[in-house]
Amino acid sequence: MGLKCGIVGLPNVGKSTLFNALTSAEAESANYPFCTIDPNVGIVTVSDPRQDKITEHIKPQKVIPAAIEFVDIAGLVEGASKGEGLGNQFLANIRETDAIVHVVRCFDDPNVVHVSGSIDPLRDIEIINTELMLADLESVEKQYKSKEKMARTSKDVNALAEAELLKKILTVLEAGQPCRVVELTESEEPLMKHLHLLTSKPVLYVCNVSEDESQSKEFVKKVQAHAKGENNQVLTICSSIEAEISQLEDDEKQEFLESLGFKEPGLDRLIRTSYDLLNLETYFTAGEKEVRAWTIKKDTRAPQAAGVIHTDFEKGFIRAEVYHCTDLFELKSEQAIKEAGKLRSEGKDYLVKDGDVMHFLFNV
Repeated sequence: MGLKCGIVGLPNVGKSTLFNALTSAEAESANYPFCTIDPNVGIVTVSDPRQDKITEHIKPQKVIPAAIEFVDIAGLVEGASKGEGLGNQFLANIRETDAIVHVVRCFDDPNVVHVSGSIDPLRDIEIINTELMLADLESVEKQYKSKEKMARTSKDVNALAEAELLKKILTVLEAGQPCRVVELTESEEPLMKHLHLLTSKPVLYVCNVSEDESQSKEFVKKVQAHAKGENNQVLTICSSIEAEISQLEDDEKQEFLESLGFKEPGLDRLIRTSYDLLNLETYFTAGEKEVRAWTIKKDTRAPQAAGVIHTDFEKGFIRAEVYHCTDLFELKSEQAIKEAGKLRSEGKDYLVKDGDVMHFLFNV
């Protein structure tokens, strides 16, 4: 599975600056609202030191890391769900994302105008969250009328189940709460996923801070307290610094990070936090042709992990030959792993572990 994140926020909070820094793309960034008038999409490879170490022992023709896709849309404003501003036009572009990265301005700069005239992260969060809920409410109301009528006239079991779920969601949205708080039965979970509702997605709040983080401290504390109440996560990034880092060569980049007291760029922290938020992990396939990283949900069984490569692998799954990448780092070769008895043959019930190196046998 490829990880896809939608970036939202008010105008002039640093969304496009952050997007440019993370993706090294060229999304227009300017000191006025709505400078982003088309959704920007950037694909970023996921840095994984384990994959680099695997290639030291297995010399492949090519290396394919995992990837994450960022979708940056125009700044939302109050009233977006009713057509105000331009962000409303692009909400559909983030409906099919896995998570929402909500950029919140936590810096005061008189040279960068704020659409509301002052810096107040909690007010800004409330505006965006309200607009997302209103957009969902409109979508759910339409779908509920259709499914409820279908269930009543045709007595269709599936339509009835969908109508009941939509009614449950409607009650929550009308109470001013996001869809993610809806308590779902096991049978309702896939139905909810199919609805692609904006507020059903987990949220990562990114506090865009000033270069002097002490000036942003109190703003960040407020966002952290708010996110804790929602069971969401917070990441602190200075988008202007990340923009500088993204323009440097690799050797200069490391020096610059060390001079700032950072161990890694914000992109790496953002991806790692996103993986944690979505309960994701990585396994590898490795051979002379390629060493490749694959992203899966934690506790995924071997056939479903194989299905990420190709549906035929899942349909015709026989078994998986597995070892952990740490075995390779210790023993230096797959032959040594076999001789040490650490190459295992696993069946359909095997739960894939983060860092597993796998070879699938299948027959279709």
